[in-house]
Amino acid sequence: MHSDTDTSAWLPTATTRAVPTWDAQQYLRHAGHRTRPFLDLLARIPELPTDPARIADLGCGPGNVTALIAGRWPRARTTGFDLSADMLHRADTEYAGPTPGGGTLDFRRADIADWLPDETYDLIVSNAALQWVPGHPGSFATWINALRPGGTFAFQVPGNHAAPSHALLARLCDSPPWRDRLAGHGSRYTHVLDAAEYLDRLTELGCTADTWETTYYQLLPGPDPVLDWVKGTALRPVLTALEDDPRAAEAFLVEYRALLRAAYPAGPRGTVFPFRRIFAVAVKER
Repeated sequence: MHSDTDTSAWLPTATTRAVPTWDAQQYLRHAGHRTRPFLDLLARIPELPTDPARIADLGCGPGNVTALIAGRWPRARTTGFDLSADMLHRADTEYAGPTPGGGTLDFRRADIADWLPDETYDLIVSNAALQWVPGHPGSFATWINALRPGGTFAFQVPGNHAAPSHALLARLCDSPPWRDRLAGHGSRYTHVLDAAEYLDRLTELGCTADTWETTYYQLLPGPDPVLDWVKGTALRPVLTALEDDPRAAEAFLVEYRALLRAAYPAGPRGTVFPFRRIFAVAVKER
């Protein structure tokens, strides 16, 4: 999924792979802030080599940003791929079907950790999803090979694994009494590269690449808004691991809430939540 998450895979230990349970409604509670980075990414994607274009959205989540792709290229045949049944149901219900420009929008179940293109694309894009896939740069060559000459591979990922929201989560998961059940569950963004490293990887693959980063200073309303934010993304693996033990889940949330309140104090107009994002747009040689 997208989002910050964003959506398809996480790795709690070096040898165990599991999939968190996603909640489309919770994820969309901060849809405005979550969508803004994708709009910034979309604005930097050049025109595509064919019209109508063929487009893939990897980790499409609830489909709201996939619909923005269809808005930019209304004649395109666009497919969103995700592993979450809840996200796909929301996407199918809200967005699947013909587009006003004569294109189509559809959604399919796929794990982007091992997604292999079975056709040629003009654009492969991913919004806040690749951070869930350890080793995702290893797939870049395969995905770029599936692009038409002049096609684009573009993505954005959170770059805030060192921020208090994530550092405190990782520390709490690895502390007693949680480490036996949750060790490693909060440490899953460390494999995200920085903008310079993504630039090197993409240019080595023969692309003209543009990479950058932005920190968004988001003013979130309401009580405990940072906790509410991470309930839709970073906290999903923890909530999934504890879903059969509601008392333990509530105890964990009480501890984590206190840490977040100290790290992100509320102000008179809301709570400031800085969020760093890393972007890349790579165009395949013609």
